[in-house]
Amino acid sequence: MDKIKKYQTILTALLEEYAEYFNEPNIEAQVLCDYQRNHFQLLKTGWDNGKRYYYCIFHFDIKNEKIWLQENNSDIRIALELEAQGVPKSDIVLAIHSPTARLRSDYAAA
Repeated sequence: MDKIKKYQTILTALLEEYAEYFNEPNIEAQVLCDYQRNHFQLLKTGWDNGKRYYYCIFHFDIKNEKIWLQENNSDIRIALELEAQGVPKSDIVLAIHSPTARLRSDYAAA
């Protein structure tokens, strides 16, 4: 399996696992996967007590054979989850941090 397909599979499985965790009776956790453009998201959407919910929990992109973490609105250290799935730090870009801050991390800068 080539690297991109491997990363697509890892991200899809990870998001599906967390969708189960974040699902609520009136608030649906949705996994969105665009395999052609390599965008992957976990959203929460729905209505509860007259209040509209719509927000992104996780957003990943695959660019240049690396996984870019674009958004993490949870307390889960999702980069560690990727590492546990066999993704090396050199293939994880913490895009939620500035390019300068990324240079000081153990992960890829770009």
